[in-house]
Amino acid sequence: MSSRPDDRPLSGSHQLTVVLVEDDPPTRDHLAETLTACDGIALLATADTLEVARAACERFLPTVLITDLQLPDGHGTDLIREVRDRYPATEIMVISVLGDEDSVVTAIRAGASGYILKDSEPVDMVEAVHGLIEGRSPISASIARYIIRRVQDGSFKDRKPAPLLTPRETDILWGIAKGFTYNDIADRLGLSRQTVPSYIKNIYRKLEVNSRSEAVYEAIGRKLIRLGE
Repeated sequence: MSSRPDDRPLSGSHQLTVVLVEDDPPTRDHLAETLTACDGIALLATADTLEVARAACERFLPTVLITDLQLPDGHGTDLIREVRDRYPATEIMVISVLGDEDSVVTAIRAGASGYILKDSEPVDMVEAVHGLIEGRSPISASIARYIIRRVQDGSFKDRKPAPLLTPRETDILWGIAKGFTYNDIADRLGLSRQTVPSYIKNIYRKLEVNSRSEAVYEAIGRKLIRLGE
């Protein structure tokens, strides 16, 4: 694991702190350079295995975890699930070459709030990191199109009956799907910023999910919302 020169977590800083997990050295170096070159982002550590990544997350408690899925000692979804359980305040984004349905859905169900393919431009990743903190769920366009096509052709399987959401919860869920921040949702619906998270917790409970991206995926699959509206 590599870390900042003084080897201590940042304190009293408004920077977004990141732990990066990637086992391919050239890719890891490139991503690290992209992150460290961005104002407002502090890359605290990089890791090339699940074991090192677990230690880094425990030590630094990052604002954002960026992780690959295929790692030498296991699968990134195991790390995602553990971090979501142990450090719920940490936002999690996948950056992977895997764009198939199983990989995407498994990562989202494990707790990832964003999913970016490695062929995305570097600026997309930086914007995605900020988007996570602002309440968005960044997903590469090709993955979003794939999910929409799967919804349109009716190929989502084994869906539970749609839960009963209130009109307000449905409006908030639609806002989440559109990528609005909590402040955006509050302004559009005439709510206070403090009440939006409470609504979202109720939505998560009813949908039996743990993240924004999983909530959107479930809502589309159960036809609770339509993105074209």
